[in-house]
Amino acid sequence: MRYRPFGRTGLQISVVGFGCWPMAGDRYGVIEDDEAVRAIHRALDLGVNCVDTAPAYGAGHSEEVVARALEKRRRDVILVTKCGVKVPPPGQPGPLRDASRANILRAIDASLKRLRTDWADVLLVHWPDPGTPFEETVRALEEVVASGRARFVGVSNFTGAMLAECMRTRRVDVSQVGYHMLDRRQERETFPYCQAEGIGVMGYGSLGHGLLTGAFTAATTFEAGRDWRAGGIAFGQPLFRGDNFKTNVAVVERVRREIAAPRGATVSQVALAWVLGHPAVSTALVGARTPAEVDANDAGAALELSTAERATIDAILVGAAGRVREFTPLRPAMEPWGQEIPAGRPA
Repeated sequence: MRYRPFGRTGLQISVVGFGCWPMAGDRYGVIEDDEAVRAIHRALDLGVNCVDTAPAYGAGHSEEVVARALEKRRRDVILVTKCGVKVPPPGQPGPLRDASRANILRAIDASLKRLRTDWADVLLVHWPDPGTPFEETVRALEEVVASGRARFVGVSNFTGAMLAECMRTRRVDVSQVGYHMLDRRQERETFPYCQAEGIGVMGYGSLGHGLLTGAFTAATTFEAGRDWRAGGIAFGQPLFRGDNFKTNVAVVERVRREIAAPRGATVSQVALAWVLGHPAVSTALVGARTPAEVDANDAGAALELSTAERATIDAILVGAAGRVREFTPLRPAMEPWGQEIPAGRPA
């Protein structure tokens, strides 16, 4: 496992982090808690030192699973959790965004109780909240740090402009955003800002929410109510919708045939290496439900793509469907965010 500076925190973070959204148990199909614990243990044994969770993942269930996994290994990891959303009233869709001081302080206490620890290494605001001034949110994060409940703080799904506004009140240590071959929106604004300011970057969705594993065919379906991909939208991009999905499966097959196979690698390993090739990225988050999935991704941490290979990948990705130009995180995550990029045109 390789390690990189985590922004200006002074921490060294593994280039692959363990993403715990699948452990919610209701978003990527059914997952057994015991198997999830074994998957985390396998990742730690391979040198992964970052575990990322959130109270929004299964209404706290993911945090409870992480607590079990880290019972004897808490000090071995950079533990990241989140705040700024809350469970909606009965019958109302959610989770609801609430990055008010009161909700942040309430959320961190609840998270630490579920995680069975006294502190988080990093606390992130999960989504920007248009109803709360960023100054109030960031001052609440500073209060959490001053109390010892978190060592570092940051934001998730914020634009570069939002980051700059937060930085006027208090330094943002870490930014987490979606980034993979089929979603390059962060390259234009957010990544350059983070590089200039020394902000640690966590990229989630590194395997394209499963699309870049090479495991899907044009006939693959997703269980409604159990798998969020059944709705077709992935954080503003209709990558899984109808013909877009079939087109993208074919694009991934080209990556397998033209890049992965000649290297003796899997598509997921190439996808992970591609994310880690961007100098802004500190760690690439990858979810895994079993130890075998952890092993399958491990080689991607060491793989380095050549300039020629990255150029070939860029050419292949021109044919992808369902990508959009705008990164507008104030919109709901599972509806399209703006103008699609027609297949055949560069992003």
